[in-house]
Amino acid sequence: MRHKLLFTLWASFFLMHQTSGQESDKKLLQDGNKYTIDNCINKFNMEKTVKTSVGYQYWFIDQNFLADGLTVKMSVVGPNQATHAPHKHPGDEIFYVLEGTAQFYLNGKTTTGGSNTTFYCPVGSEHGISNATNKELKYLVIRKYLKSEK
Repeated sequence: MRHKLLFTLWASFFLMHQTSGQESDKKLLQDGNKYTIDNCINKFNMEKTVKTSVGYQYWFIDQNFLADGLTVKMSVVGPNQATHAPHKHPGDEIFYVLEGTAQFYLNGKTTTGGSNTTFYCPVGSEHGISNATNKELKYLVIRKYLKSEK
């Protein structure tokens, strides 16, 4: 059930940004190569994680894969910690909690949510997410980077 939900969430967001089937067949990666079954699948690999000061992250779709800058990253945060302080940036951002309990901050207010909860950060809003418990927090970050941020 969880895999189906994750796939549905990812597929819905991804398809929002795609063109018609015929046009998407013509799309090229930034390096000029076509999208293929081989480069369109990314299975989690612990050896390819990036260590952070509070845990690690894994890029399922990095900033350079799609021409429009759409990304999907998993962040894993240790107990009672945050990846960074609340901040603002251009572009919307979505957090999807996989495991644990997150504290979400948005424009001066906070709330918490557990597995299968999404938190939406509108463009220009002050926002942040932190681990609200003594257990590990895992969440997806879905964000579109602008060319100036890459």
